[in-house]
Amino acid sequence: MRVSQLILQNYRSYEDAELALEPGPNVLLGYNGVGKTNIAEAMGYLATLSSHRVPHDGPLIRHGHEQAIIRAAAHRGSREAFLELEINQGRSNRARINRGSPVRSSEILGILRTVLFAPEDLELIKGSPEVRRRLLDSLAVQLRPWLAGVRQDYEKALKQRNALMKSIRHEGFTATHDSTLAVWDAQLSTAGARLLRARLDMLAALRPHTAMAYQELSQSVRSASMEYTSSLEREPAELAEAGEQDLAQWMQEALLSARSAERDRGVTLVGPHRDDLHFTLDTTPVKGYASHGETWSYALALRLGSYRVMLEDDPSEGAEPILILDDVFAELDARRRRRLADLAAGEGSSAAPGQLIVTAAVDDDVPEELLANAYRVESEQQISRVSRYG
Repeated sequence: MRVSQLILQNYRSYEDAELALEPGPNVLLGYNGVGKTNIAEAMGYLATLSSHRVPHDGPLIRHGHEQAIIRAAAHRGSREAFLELEINQGRSNRARINRGSPVRSSEILGILRTVLFAPEDLELIKGSPEVRRRLLDSLAVQLRPWLAGVRQDYEKALKQRNALMKSIRHEGFTATHDSTLAVWDAQLSTAGARLLRARLDMLAALRPHTAMAYQELSQSVRSASMEYTSSLEREPAELAEAGEQDLAQWMQEALLSARSAERDRGVTLVGPHRDDLHFTLDTTPVKGYASHGETWSYALALRLGSYRVMLEDDPSEGAEPILILDDVFAELDARRRRRLADLAAGEGSSAAPGQLIVTAAVDDDVPEELLANAYRVESEQQISRVSRYG
């Protein structure tokens, strides 16, 4: 899988820019602030409809404009698709496939698959549960695009139920509230069970690949593992074996048990939005106990594990996800830098990505063999000022 042409209009710092990319490694070199990460972010956004830097789309649109556009020629084996995505201020985003009529932006999910690692990914270990939940959700949506609709259904039901709980907190509980809560409990449980089942499936697929990637990166004898912590308060083994109907029933029961506490606090206390991932090395929690190097290796292993899950999901020739390493090598010591370069090239593991995108501020940070196809980014205004390095 690869992108041969990327066009940005009013996206972040870019007013009107175009970049041709090659199969295999592509290294974008330039000082901080010239827009290298914007390119990496735009490619990731095409695959996931979300940014790895900000939670909302507003900052993606160039200041003073109402719309940003990302266009890309995407290749998957012998197939090619021209994608266009409109990011709109104050209204729904729209997409076009092969210059056809506008469709919902979610229609392009699954056409392009990317795995992006950036310094912000240390938050996978150190940050809030929301960041770790997003890891599983993003992976699940890339593999099963219909899950985007399930997540939207869940978020809509959660928003409505939270509004109702706030009303109950301020106005008192009535019989009308009871019947309305029953409706939202049913909708929340149905969508929540589907979302939770998808997360648990992604965890089962991700766990062994992450453990292997961690050992390859760190050369450590310590074993990396992870468990899902659910607000349903069920044991991990029980959750792993449960079907959607069981999960929906457990969620309804948990919502009923939490009803009094929810009325006091005015918020929904049960559901996938309250869950977390717990990472360990052997039996020791990574968060708060791992060294800086171990933390970096674990975060990287999660992304490399995600790449291998995608590869396993579709092993056909030309379907390898695009691997994007945004300003990562500068953060690693020489040994981990070397191991990452080897893994990115496919040495000693799964096949190399059809395309590898690397950004770096300093040439010396990037292993020499990756610089064969490198470009110098000189301006934050025009990608057309990117010239072949050397």
